[in-house]
Amino acid sequence: MTDPQQLLAALADPTRRAVFERLNSEGPASASKLATELPVSRQAISKHLALLDSVGLVQRAEEGRQVVYSARVAPLGEVADWLETVGGDWDLRLERLRGSFES
Repeated sequence: MTDPQQLLAALADPTRRAVFERLNSEGPASASKLATELPVSRQAISKHLALLDSVGLVQRAEEGRQVVYSARVAPLGEVADWLETVGGDWDLRLERLRGSFES
């Protein structure tokens, strides 16, 4: 499973989130293409893509001399499942706490 802390930290940065959202909504793109669409240099985009790749949110594919990145949403599902489990645990605790005050 993807480390929720690392994934959420990666998406906490607004530029990385914008890069991921762009790849998810409009499909694969190179760092150069993303740099023309976002107010960030190509070098900065490359660093953001490397971090997103390290947590499994993007996938690299070489197409000739160019590297194209695409979004991977599966890790988000894993984290959503984890959050649901954690939330369910808290719901149970709160329900028990409520019951102890009603007694």
